[in-house]
Amino acid sequence: MYALFDEAGKFLAGRVMSEAESSLQVELDSGKRVKVKAANVLLKFDKPAPAELMSRAQAIAPEIDLDLAWEFAPEGEFGFAALARDYFSANASLEQQVAALLRLFEAPHYFRRAGKGLFKKAPEEIVKAALLGIERKKQLAAQIEAWAAELVAGTCPQPIREQLYKILFRPDKNAAEYKAVVDAAKQAQRAPLDLLKDAGAISSPYQFHWRRFLFEMFPKGTGFPALQAPAIKEELPLAPVAAFSIDDSATTEIDDALSVQGLGSGTVVFGVHIAAPGLAIQPDTPVDKVARDRLSTVYMPGWKLTMLPDEVVQAYTLIEGRDCPAVSLYVTFDEATLEIRSRETKLERVPIARNLRHDQLDDVITEATLTGEAPADYEFAPELAFTFRLAKHLKAQREVVRGKPETFNRPDYNFRLLDNASEPTGDETVQISTRRRGAPLDLIVSEAMILANSSWGGWLAECGVPGIYRSQASLAPGIKVRMGVKPAPHAGMGVAQYTWATSPLRRYVDLVNQWQIIACARHGRTAPLSAPFKPKDASLFSIISGFDAAYGAYNDFQHGIERFWTLRWLQQNGVTELDAAVLKDGLVRADTLPLVFRALGCEGLPRGAHVRVRVTGCDLLTLDLHASLLARLDDTAPAAGLAEPEAEEAEEEETSGPLALAIDVADADATAAAEPPAAAA
Repeated sequence: MYALFDEAGKFLAGRVMSEAESSLQVELDSGKRVKVKAANVLLKFDKPAPAELMSRAQAIAPEIDLDLAWEFAPEGEFGFAALARDYFSANASLEQQVAALLRLFEAPHYFRRAGKGLFKKAPEEIVKAALLGIERKKQLAAQIEAWAAELVAGTCPQPIREQLYKILFRPDKNAAEYKAVVDAAKQAQRAPLDLLKDAGAISSPYQFHWRRFLFEMFPKGTGFPALQAPAIKEELPLAPVAAFSIDDSATTEIDDALSVQGLGSGTVVFGVHIAAPGLAIQPDTPVDKVARDRLSTVYMPGWKLTMLPDEVVQAYTLIEGRDCPAVSLYVTFDEATLEIRSRETKLERVPIARNLRHDQLDDVITEATLTGEAPADYEFAPELAFTFRLAKHLKAQREVVRGKPETFNRPDYNFRLLDNASEPTGDETVQISTRRRGAPLDLIVSEAMILANSSWGGWLAECGVPGIYRSQASLAPGIKVRMGVKPAPHAGMGVAQYTWATSPLRRYVDLVNQWQIIACARHGRTAPLSAPFKPKDASLFSIISGFDAAYGAYNDFQHGIERFWTLRWLQQNGVTELDAAVLKDGLVRADTLPLVFRALGCEGLPRGAHVRVRVTGCDLLTLDLHASLLARLDDTAPAAGLAEPEAEEAEEEETSGPLALAIDVADADATAAAEPPAAAA
């Protein structure tokens, strides 16, 4: 005696070894014995043998027309044997009955399971909908197959071209376009990026990086809605100063300017003047919503995406020849000792006498001219000499608090694209120049901004007005700068508190802080009652979270696109060898370029070792530079400063490894394994 039974949705048959009231012992063809509940037994028979029965039934099952079987089936519950007798004949064979069982079980869109061996036919509208879905799935499978074949043949279908960045970086793994790329990569045994590039989906490495960034950060495009800069309605007094700014020639968002009064009198008033869009733009207005959406200006060689439309920026930027609305910090110093005597913040109009430019004056305004060792034949020479002396003094004071001097071991790099009058295409000739960190003009501006940001941060706290602060608990490795709403020491800066408030045209947190500072300037100790953001305002935390994410993404893009242009410079100049310093794990940093890369043969060298490497190739798509060790150039101790924690953090920022794709070729196997037989038919 044999028995056919249901084992968790799988039909098995074997020899009955013993039988009790509620269970049976059944021996399968494999020799394994299993205990089967009597309720799970669907058939008992004495011939044919179980293996033969199942083989014959499986051959017959596909021949059963499901539409016809559905027509024959009764309206209520029925058993598979009854349907077999209706479909085949009143004397339906055992093989035909089992075939009916298998066919009914694999067609849930026609027949619903009502119990062990029992079924009920689905309503007609459900069947039609299911059949339509199956047909669509077949068509989709055929479309995926056709697209995959095109990719393998070296042609990119238009739907895949249009979905390129979504497929690679934010895929819907159920989408036909994604599945086609995965299937094609599997068939061709190639990396998806290489396959798509050769199929013509990626025509320009530069455009690939640029469009990827826009896809991720500006999915609605980079254009601005039609906006008009709000006017500043209040009457502002005119400041009795002649202020000057210090920026690069390409800078259009001039946020800050400086002034000096009282030279030679023994008491000098140093002014830091910040553009004041916060006097006109109010929270939750159309212009504010645009700024809050972007959160910061995005910088890249030859181009930028400003936080605010240019017509709005130009209304508030500190351009020379105008009396510009500003939030001014006046710090009074003893001219001899540089001791601070007082601080005062004013809302006023500031005459901007001149916009000085780094790139035009860095070689003219030098430490020698500022200290009197060489003639100073330029505008604002006495004022710049004082501000340079003050900057060195302020820096020395911060370094005492910091516990060690700030070291600038590497220069800043400037990228210039020749013949670039509009958005770059990636084919421009690039020039890379250096400006040493800590150069006199740099130092003057940076110390003035640190003075203003730390002073205003302290003032906000004194007035009980919340702001957005930047803090760092210590200089220990791994302790990074955090943003929060409470003042706390910034160990890296060496100040008691630090906030960003000096770039309100370029960073949204600066605009937020400016609103709070303006409230303090207008209302003093009662400012908490009128400031736009009150203590414990949840929206401040939301702004911090959004800004952190956006600012980090913008910086990552800037580092990546600068790496692209550095690799382009290597190609354009035919560079085959580079001198570099070893970092760790085979990573090296080029001596004269902003470039960290892996060089074969440098894995065992100590940190700071000086080497020459051969450039063997570069990939502008993945931003990889391939190089190998040619020679070690020194036998001495590691270069000074490379072990600094700051250097370790900097190298993390500068290193751009292979692109991290969200597409996984293994999905092809997983998808195929997950497909039900009906969908694959």
